[in-house]
Order: sequence, then structure tokens, then C-alpha cells
Amino acid sequence: MSCPPGTDAAVSWHPFQLNPGMPPEGMDRNEYRLRKFGDPERCRAMDAQLTEVGKSVGIDFRFDLQSTIPNTFDSHRVIWLAGRLGVQDALMEALFRAYFCEGVNFSERAQLVKVAVAAGMEADRVNRLLGSEEGGAQVQAEEREVKDFGVSAVPLFIIQDRIAVSGAQPPEALLQALKQAEEGRATATAFSAPGV
Repeated sequence: MSCPPGTDAAVSWHPFQLNPGMPPEGMDRNEYRLRKFGDPERCRAMDAQLTEVGKSVGIDFRFDLQSTIPNTFDSHRVIWLAGRLGVQDALMEALFRAYFCEGVNFSERAQLVKVAVAAGMEADRVNRLLGSEEGGAQVQAEEREVKDFGVSAVPLFIIQDRIAVSGAQPPEALLQALKQAEEGRATATAFSAPGV
């Protein structure tokens, strides 16, 4: 995240599963979307609209490559670990690119590890995490805390624990929120939902 000159900001990502009840293996994307949105034509129109918006900012959304809506709990555990290792931003960029532009299925552990390694994490460390319960309780606790705040959608940015910007907003909205924040260090919190 780049900030206006003179702004000192730190960004941390926190878990937020849009589909916490998703089966571990995920679900067929078309089936999921038909259940959620109904009309297949509406689904295609939504994808087309987002694809056009993406093109306008240099993002090549490839919804045609996405066959599965993954279970993202393990992704959030890897994000938790990345935060402790200082590579969280790199991992988030890699996860978003892998899912939205390359169609990677994060329900497949090997794919998740591959993306984490590409973001600078060690494969052995990620595999140890995924082969254990490590980070699970922390991710669940953070998700409960976020839901207790009434958060029901992402993205959500909270600046200095008092200014919130929710939904897909233009950069100017974030800039305005940063300007409204107290002088000094502004900490932006982004609630993540990779692979939704």
C-alpha cells in the first residue's frame, strides 16, 4: 500500500472468512455462485463488470480459470504466520494474484505452499504450520473479534482504531480517511479474505 508523502503508515492484515462453513475441499465455483446469486447470467455479468474495472487499473482477472471456491482457513493461518515473519504484504499480493489472476485453488495445500514460497516464505516452515494446529486458535479468535464489531464484508480499513472505510472505495476515500486520522503514525488494518 502506498501512502501520500509524509504519511507514516503500517498495514496489518487480519482474517475474515466470507464462507466459514466451506467444506475443506472447497466447492465448485459455478454451483456456489448459482446458490448464492441465482441466475447464471447475473453471475456472468458480475464477472464481466469486475473484469472491466480490473483492466482499468492493470489487473487481469481470470474468472475463467477459477473452478473452485476454496476453504480459506489454512490461507488465513499462513497469513498469520507471514505477519510474524514480516512478509505479510508480499504474501497477500501473491495470494490475490494467484487466486484472481491464475485460478489457484487454496484448498490444495501444495498450491498454497507454492504461493507462500513465491512470496518469500520457506516451504518447510509453511508445511510445518499446515501439518499442525498452529495459528488456528489465533485466527479463530481474531475472526470472532472482527464479527463482534459487526463486520460482515470486506475490504474494511480501520485507521487508528477510530476511522473505518468499508467496501470497494476509490483511493481518494482512503486518502481522506488518512488525512482525518490523528497526526503521527496511522495504522491501517485490512481484513483479508483471499480466495473468496
